Amino acid sequence: MNGIDPPMPKGTRVAAPGSVQPRPPGSKAEYVHEVLRTEIMSGQLSAGAAVPQDEIARRLGVSITPVREALRRLESEGLISYRPHRGATVAELSHDAARELYLLRSAIEGLCARLAADRLTNADLAALHALHERMVDEHAAGQVDNLAQHSRQFHDLIARAGGPAFLADHLSSIWKSHPVPAESSLWHHPDDATRFLAAHRELLAALKNRDAQRAERVMIEHLERAADARDAGH
Repeated sequence: MNGIDPPMPKGTRVAAPGSVQPRPPGSKAEYVHEVLRTEIMSGQLSAGAAVPQDEIARRLGVSITPVREALRRLESEGLISYRPHRGATVAELSHDAARELYLLRSAIEGLCARLAADRLTNADLAALHALHERMVDEHAAGQVDNLAQHSRQFHDLIARAGGPAFLADHLSSIWKSHPVPAESSLWHHPDDATRFLAAHRELLAALKNRDAQRAERVMIEHLERAADARDAGH
């Protein structure tokens, strides 16, 4: 779940295992959960890929039981789903579901932006400005790896300022349930990144001027355009 993208429904094969870090202190189920979540978020396990329990157990040197526990947790987080005759697979969103997700986010984040226009402190505005400038510099230098993460921080700061009692936590749960693998981020597309940065700049201007209606409108349009970019096949 970046700041703006849902996972893309690509691929159905089992991803080739990569290097696995030594198991840290803690439960085996926690270890399996962390390894699989990292592989899903990095794109090593792509959307729709099968996640066979016995293979995971052998690869990570654990029994089936902690693998099952980890998969149940990943299912509760929206990262794993179960298909008839296939078992556990990496979750994927349909085209319609992805569109609904963008519309839901635009409604929630638009309201957060409207409320934030009156609630942001000068320190909050300074933090947003610094983060935006960092992203602009990264984009100009072709450093795209952290843009999605920084965009999420930008959106989260606005949400926390505008809706600290309920809205921000609701938005965070949506991000956690529908995370975006790094390789699927729209921020990797230069034209999209340019448009998104322009939207962030407009948001900053509206928030600085305490223009609540404009902030809400810009945020909604920003996320709707992101949905259009995904619809275009990115």
